Amino acid sequence: MDEQPRTVEEVLDTIGDGRARDVLAAVATEARSAKELAEACDMSLPTVYRRLEVLQEHELVSERTAVADDGNHYNVYTCNFDSTVIKLDDDGYDVRIYRKENAPDRFTQLWDDLAGE
Repeated sequence: MDEQPRTVEEVLDTIGDGRARDVLAAVATEARSAKELAEACDMSLPTVYRRLEVLQEHELVSERTAVADDGNHYNVYTCNFDSTVIKLDDDGYDVRIYRKENAPDRFTQLWDDLAGE
């Protein structure tokens, strides 16, 4: 199945949602379950799941399975990027999402970005 690439506007709308930003902030430093997110963000579980769905569509959060001490499985979510930069110029704007990667890759990306200016 072919997926349409997400437009800049869709990503900005997602990040512009205060509840989505709260979820992102809550998973920025540690993986959390939806239940933990609901408690940390003071949201209902359905609201958390709706925000997680949209954030996953835009590849801003990742989901993985964790195993509890009792052997039960559950999903936890983590932030899937380091930063977002919005660049404004005469032609409009550009949004760049910097994904989590190792330092040499980040340096190469930074160098390429500077060379393109």
